[in-house]
Amino acid sequence: MHGSILKKGDQILVTKVRIAKTFFERFSGLMGKKEITIEDVLIFPKCNSVHTFFMRTSIDVIFVSAQGVVTQVFSNLNPWRLLLPQKKAAHCIEMPCELASKLRISIGDSLSCEGVF
Repeated sequence: MHGSILKKGDQILVTKVRIAKTFFERFSGLMGKKEITIEDVLIFPKCNSVHTFFMRTSIDVIFVSAQGVVTQVFSNLNPWRLLLPQKKAAHCIEMPCELASKLRISIGDSLSCEGVF
C-alpha cells in the first residue's frame, strides 16, 4: 500500500495514510485487525460503498466527492454492517472509531490526499 498525507485545508490530519490500490488491498482492507490505530487510516479510491464484514472492531467511515468534499460521515460503524452506495461519493476513508470526531471532520469539509483527491 502506498502512503500519503490527509489534509483539511492546510491542516495535516494524518501524516501517513495508506491507499488501497490493488485488488487484495481493497478486498482485505482492515479486516481481522484486533486494534485499529491512526497508522491504519485507509483510503479506497473510486469507492462509494463499504462493508465491515469480518471486522473485529468498530470504525469511522468518511465518504468524499471526487474533489475531496466530505459527503457523509459514519461514526462508530459496527462489524457486520453494509453501507450501500452513497450519492455524490467518489472515495471512501476508513479510520479508527471516533477519530473523525477528534479530527473535527464534518460534512462539507474539504479534504485532500495527494494522488487521490
